[in-house]
Amino acid sequence: MDNRAGEMQVFLRVVESGSFSEAARLLGMTPSTVSKLISRVEDRLGVRLIERSTRRLSLTAEGEIYYERSQTFLQDLDQIEQELSQGAAATGGRVRVNVSVALGVLGLEPLLPEFWKAYPNIVVDLSLSDEIVDLYLDRTDIAFRVGRLPDSGMVARRIGTAHRKIVASPAYLARHGAPRTVDELSRHNCLGFNFRRAVPVWPLKERGRVVERVVHGSLLGNNGETVRRMALADVGLARMGDYHVRADLAAGRLVEVLGDVIERDEEEIHAVFLGGPRMPERVRVFLDFVVPRLQQFLNG
Repeated sequence: MDNRAGEMQVFLRVVESGSFSEAARLLGMTPSTVSKLISRVEDRLGVRLIERSTRRLSLTAEGEIYYERSQTFLQDLDQIEQELSQGAAATGGRVRVNVSVALGVLGLEPLLPEFWKAYPNIVVDLSLSDEIVDLYLDRTDIAFRVGRLPDSGMVARRIGTAHRKIVASPAYLARHGAPRTVDELSRHNCLGFNFRRAVPVWPLKERGRVVERVVHGSLLGNNGETVRRMALADVGLARMGDYHVRADLAAGRLVEVLGDVIERDEEEIHAVFLGGPRMPERVRVFLDFVVPRLQQFLNG
């Protein structure tokens, strides 16, 4: 009997757990059985999928392809069974979504009650993080990302643009004065980020050229909402997306500085996902529902 789906499940568990022994524990199998099963798959395919060492496992190029295709195949298999059990007209299942904290809280979360009215059988598995996730390893269906996209086999749908502003509270500016030139940033407490893609510079376009200004501050946060709250607490200057501080600026809780000196500082926002004709219907309807509404949100 052909049990390739079961082999794929074991392979995915090995990759995601990082070891044969841990995968065996989770699956209720012995490590030797798991190892022999993976070797059998490699022998049948005629390629090595996993490089083994005493310290860690790593996927070969062929293993990356097998991992990606196995995920898609098993997700489709789950979808087929769900549709047959619930009726062909029912759209259901789980959509795993990763989004930055600010965009998730302000833009995406308010859309979910309306989404569930239209699609009550879809479970939204939502994670808020300003870190960039690996869609393959984290088994994420859709990630909403701010900034430059790396080259990959993923599909991206543009949502809009985040126009960054430098802001501070009126109380902070009353104590320290408002910077009038980019050079004056060195005198200020500039709040920053600590995630891996963050760098301690603010790339500011001044008089037609980009000036990468090194900044220093008393806070390095792992998400924009923490940095925003510290700016509201009169701690220092923050460089934030306009959608994130729109309400604070309108209410006067925060004030923009250097807006008349620096030119537009912006990053594009995309929905990134594993595309192609095999995209599960639950993922497709989620994208089609939220993308145009997020575009309206970002446009103010």
